[in-house]
Amino acid sequence: MSAPQLVVHRDKELMAQAAAARLITRIVDAQAARGTASVVLTGGRNGNGLLAALRSSPARDAVDWSRLDLWWGDERFLPEGDPDRNDTQARQALLDSVPLDPARVHTMPVAGGAHGMDADAAAAAYAAELAAAAGPEPCRSAAAAAGAPVPEFDVLMLGVGPDTHVASLFPELPAVRETELTVVGVHGAPKPPPTRISLTLPAIRAAREVWLLAAGEDKAQAAAIALSGAGEVQAPAAGAYGRSRTLWLLDRAAAARLPGALYSPATP
Repeated sequence: MSAPQLVVHRDKELMAQAAAARLITRIVDAQAARGTASVVLTGGRNGNGLLAALRSSPARDAVDWSRLDLWWGDERFLPEGDPDRNDTQARQALLDSVPLDPARVHTMPVAGGAHGMDADAAAAAYAAELAAAAGPEPCRSAAAAAGAPVPEFDVLMLGVGPDTHVASLFPELPAVRETELTVVGVHGAPKPPPTRISLTLPAIRAAREVWLLAAGEDKAQAAAIALSGAGEVQAPAAGAYGRSRTLWLLDRAAAARLPGALYSPATP
């Protein structure tokens, strides 16, 4: 477990640009060290804002897009191409603009596809895909006891919801309590659509670095709760951390209610 580090930016636009630059650097470093890089994307306004900023950055050409594996932390269980799916929005924001290897873009299953409307079966299929990609020496988190390996992601990004949810792990729902499976179907989510697929906390914690994105006044209370010692069942964002680094990327509005020991308003 890594202690959270905070970076607070003036506004959400600057946060997106700085996070995009940080992600480019992390991908390039990983590719220089191992030849490939692995990133888990997040949806929502902050995740998509980061991708749009990356698309606009001249530095994006430093990335070898053909040697990048992309995964998703969660997905709305909707038909292929639905505008509310995270992968549809990611393609519009960035993915259709860069030369990715389609075989390395690991979208979560769609509703009405190979698994019909069974979100649990779709989640199991994605877990199997993760296990297959984990390689001969997979990174093992708390899910390892159940024999559920996942790749050791270089960066796993999560948007933080106003209720402290991350991915599709909502406070008090069964998915946030899962300790064995790496991917679960989520039923009865408190925001639409109610049926989703999500990585679990054990899978999230397998990442080398976990980045939590929060911008806007509506995220201030969630950030304060998650960073003030709350339990992960009541505040899922509190249970999201990386093996070597946990980074909270916020704008000043989202950081406004943080304890003084964590954040000084003078932070640039």
